[in-house]
Amino acid sequence: MSSTSTPAKAAPSENIVSQKVRSSYNCIVQMLTDIRKYDRCLADLLVKSGVGFSAGVVLSVILFRRRAWPIALGTGFGMGAAYADCDRSFNPARIPGTRIIPHTEAPPAQGK
Repeated sequence: MSSTSTPAKAAPSENIVSQKVRSSYNCIVQMLTDIRKYDRCLADLLVKSGVGFSAGVVLSVILFRRRAWPIALGTGFGMGAAYADCDRSFNPARIPGTRIIPHTEAPPAQGK
């Protein structure tokens, strides 16, 4: 017998198991990415709503004789800005001025 041995081929069941493990890993990575996006969106919502609320309070006290509508309007503007940023985070195709090129139309990559 020779001292070199050939590696054993993986059984079809082992290939299926490894594919499922890779698939589960990719699913978990995608889920963690989405959780980070939701976390960023929530933090952005709190910050922008707080800034809008604060600006509304200042305007209400200084200019509008302590009315409630500037506070609601400022908070609404902050929430709307946070919603737009979160929408762009989850769907980058909605960024103004961008165009999605299908893979079939993409020019071939040139190597150097």
